[in-house]
Amino acid sequence: MAPEPPPSAEEQVIFSSGDSATPPDLRFLHYNDVYHVDASSAEPVGGLSRFQYLCNYYRNDPKFKDQPELLTFFSGDAFNPSLESSVTKGSHMVPVLNNIGTDVACVGNHDLDFGVRQFRNLTSQCKFPWLLANVLDPALGENEPLGNAKRTVMLESSNGIKIGVVGLAEREWLDTINSLPPNLIYKSASATAKDLIPGLREQGAEIVVAVTHQREPNDNKLAELTGGGLIDIVLGGHDHYYSHTLINGTHVLRSGTDFKQLSHIEVRRRKDGSKGWDFNIVRRDIMSSIPKDPGAEKLVEKLTSALKAKLDKPIGYTAAPLDARFTTVRTRESNYGNFVCDLMRYYYQADCCIMAAGTIRGDQIYPPGIVRLRDIVNCFPFEDPVVVIKVTGKALLEALENGVSNYPALEGRFPQVSNITFTVDYSLPPMSRILPNSVTVNSEPLDLSRQYVLATRGYMGRGKDGYTSLLIEAEGGSAIELVSEENGVLISTILRQYFMSLKVLGKWKMWGPSIERSWGRVQEGLSKSHPVMDPQAPGPKVVEMFKRKAIRRDSDEKHLSPDRAGSTHGSSSRSRSRSRSPSGRRTPGGKDPEGMETPLDESDMDFSGDEDDVETPLPVTTKASQKEHELVIIRKVMRKWWRVAGLKGHPNLCDELGEGEFQVNWTKAVAPRLEGRIKEVKKE
Repeated sequence: MAPEPPPSAEEQVIFSSGDSATPPDLRFLHYNDVYHVDASSAEPVGGLSRFQYLCNYYRNDPKFKDQPELLTFFSGDAFNPSLESSVTKGSHMVPVLNNIGTDVACVGNHDLDFGVRQFRNLTSQCKFPWLLANVLDPALGENEPLGNAKRTVMLESSNGIKIGVVGLAEREWLDTINSLPPNLIYKSASATAKDLIPGLREQGAEIVVAVTHQREPNDNKLAELTGGGLIDIVLGGHDHYYSHTLINGTHVLRSGTDFKQLSHIEVRRRKDGSKGWDFNIVRRDIMSSIPKDPGAEKLVEKLTSALKAKLDKPIGYTAAPLDARFTTVRTRESNYGNFVCDLMRYYYQADCCIMAAGTIRGDQIYPPGIVRLRDIVNCFPFEDPVVVIKVTGKALLEALENGVSNYPALEGRFPQVSNITFTVDYSLPPMSRILPNSVTVNSEPLDLSRQYVLATRGYMGRGKDGYTSLLIEAEGGSAIELVSEENGVLISTILRQYFMSLKVLGKWKMWGPSIERSWGRVQEGLSKSHPVMDPQAPGPKVVEMFKRKAIRRDSDEKHLSPDRAGSTHGSSSRSRSRSRSPSGRRTPGGKDPEGMETPLDESDMDFSGDEDDVETPLPVTTKASQKEHELVIIRKVMRKWWRVAGLKGHPNLCDELGEGEFQVNWTKAVAPRLEGRIKEVKKE
């Protein structure tokens, strides 16, 4: 990979055939791996609105008036992971991809994070085909690609030139997705290309483009095995950097990540009449000096404001206090740390999990009751995903020693663990505090020479916070990557999906059998350490209260004018999904007719494919804002009281709800527990 050039708002010529004076015969635009619609703070800032401005420039500027119309290629990964997708399950990206003018896309691994059924739902709203030729699902029919994607497509330029396109992926990322159908058939990317491209040529394709979602070495291998005229250019994704190489006469290009880069490609017939095409490739960095497209900026505002409205909705319920205080998670075992580490481990079916306590940012006890999406996002704000690595027992021991090395300082490196137990003596010197033979994995003594599959954060896989023993091979370490950062899922997303899996009312309409199997295993595993309480129907008095309120409300609505009667609560004429109160009456997610909390109905999370169909969110009421303000004040006062009363580090400041106290009827309640995973040697 060539050295990364400094970012620039100007065009940077990456490759030139030497001819730029004559008009091109074809013009391509390429991008890949886009997640965040908002701009970042560091250059290149990216962001959809500036990215859209450049797309519109290359499509409509008078400079290109007499040239062929632009064809836009996307190499996968848009529907996840991001804060927005943790709420929308990827649907917010449909209008984004459509408005960019995408002509064809390759399926990326993160596009399947919410299951095949949701992928099919999202792609059915896209105005372009999705390709994946070498991953087949026999349940859909012979030679039918996963998710009903297409294997190839024939594009035609405005000047009549036909472009054959094939979509290809690598085997490695298939093993990282839990929600895939069984019995998938993977075929070699190069063998698939050799099988399909002759047919494209027979149909009149003068040039062949491979859109891929695989690591650069696999794209290079594809070019080596199919060069010499079979594939003219490989437009790749999956890696999050910009790169170009020319291998065996085939160009291999990946165009950055996250709306921060794109490529404009001019293609010309060779003047000497020889077979093949000449390419001029220009890189554009999305800098803050680039203007914003007004339409895209409006869409971003709609998407982000819709997100803010969803953050206050209930997504789950806990019957036990969730202890996220720094004084707990950075010095001892925490029930919240146990719960999240167990969830990470079961999600990836790993042997064990270590999570640096600095991952948990809540610094408070979340008392028994409703869990909101905002609670999860604020407590787990980091956007480096969970990774899975294979390490030796010796490396695990070194990681645990590093985690407890700076005690009693409240350092983020302190380890929260799953399926691991150990005893620590803080009177001993750092890096030798864990007692010999006290470490167990899966209730068995740690074997220093054995290799274990470990779930952890990408941050730790890069050796941060002193976790150098977990450093992956790509960073100069010895840990073997099984699920890389490009393939991993955010902790906040895993938590979001877990609470979704517990719901019994308002169930997500795109929940498919593969998701059911995956989360069934997770729920079964977690319940061994952290039992759940089944939902309970409200008592007769509560039901009667709801009935009386419903009767009064029906009476009030009869006196409304016809136009107001159809738009109560400020909703649009478009139908909205609702949650049901105990009386069966439909109400907006968030409050039932008596002001009691109701769950977020998953079916209201689906944006449609057009920008105009993105719902304008309901405004947050003054009452709700005041309640949130009061909760903040209460938590601040409680923290001061803990300190004054000498209870700041006390492990149990809230009691777990009993069976009789749990009355929520829309979900199961979680009850994370302490298990004595981290023991201290107590000195007299």
